Amino acid sequence: MPSQPSFDIRRVIRPNILKLEPYRCARDDYNEGILLDANENSYGPAFQAEISKTIGDREEQRVDTDGDNLNLHRYPDPLGREVKQRVLRLRPSIPSTDNVFLGVGSDEVIDMLVRITCIPGKDAILITPPTYGMYKVVASINDVDVVKVPLIVEDGAFQLDVDAVISAAVNNPSIKIIWLCSPGNPTGTYLREEDVRRVLDSQFEGIVVMDEAYIDFVRPERGDSYARLVPEYPGLFVMQTLSKGFGLAGIRLGLGIGSRELVSYLNNAKAPYNVSTLTLNVAMAALSDEGLQKMQYVISKIQTQRDEYLIPELRRLPHISAIIGGNDANFVLCRFADSNGKISNEIAKSIYTEMAQNRGLVVRYRGTDYGCEGCLRITVGTPEENKVVISTLRSLLDAIT
Repeated sequence: MPSQPSFDIRRVIRPNILKLEPYRCARDDYNEGILLDANENSYGPAFQAEISKTIGDREEQRVDTDGDNLNLHRYPDPLGREVKQRVLRLRPSIPSTDNVFLGVGSDEVIDMLVRITCIPGKDAILITPPTYGMYKVVASINDVDVVKVPLIVEDGAFQLDVDAVISAAVNNPSIKIIWLCSPGNPTGTYLREEDVRRVLDSQFEGIVVMDEAYIDFVRPERGDSYARLVPEYPGLFVMQTLSKGFGLAGIRLGLGIGSRELVSYLNNAKAPYNVSTLTLNVAMAALSDEGLQKMQYVISKIQTQRDEYLIPELRRLPHISAIIGGNDANFVLCRFADSNGKISNEIAKSIYTEMAQNRGLVVRYRGTDYGCEGCLRITVGTPEENKVVISTLRSLLDAIT
């Protein structure tokens, strides 16, 4: 029995979206047989076409399709149904493929959520800094206000200020979305389930979005995906991606997991063929049994490098005063201090600049983010890359008096 029996998605969706008659594309109806309904090029992809001379002056185009198993001359399945079936194997708590939305990276999912819920110039979203910057960017593009309720950052906790989040959201009816990030970016911290449930059980009538781009890096004893709560909370929407744990940032595939109703509104408003055949094909391989085994193997390697090498070695370096956050992602957030122990943006920024410009080593400066003063975010690389990070940092920090 859902914990939000009074939740009504129609109160959150923009009126024009509720009335939207979605574009119906050719592949919504048929995808087999002699397909002459979508003005595709029946001869196949141009780069695989061969021109051969025949009798007389007549030219005949001969298309070799033996190696064209992808049918790139055809539009893809507009809903990516086969990929969604495999997503269910990855997250078995999801009821059906009707609860899964596919987007061009998580950024399209973020944009679509704002566009279908927030009326420009009227509505707002709530974010919890420090957090992923695209929430604010998308809100600005769509002329949507941003309400900020910072995380509790003392001692690098980076957990929700639950009472403040609930108060701000419940008392401001213009807020349509609460954006939560677990594990957070740049915090690397998995949000406590009791805090998440308190937000979901509150009187907030909008959508709570949980961004789980880094969820695959969380050790089981720390927690797992909140996608398992979707059947219980119709107001919860969980975002995931193949960019991080699967190492497929280049294919641009984001996942959204939520109620059938919310997913249907997203499908109605999206472009007809937003996810390409090439992306869907790679995703099918990544989500196969073999692909999942490979992903888990790589994840274990990254976790080992993070916990048993990078973090301990960073802690041994001078001028690194702390490793903050939960360390639940594929990066480490380290804080720099001067010789007196005072947190130093100057040292962090100078180290970042020197490594990027002169050492061929690029990390991310996060010193201007709330609660991240004096911090660099360092992605966990291969063993060889991590050794270069430590040796380079050691040489630079040893030179600071």
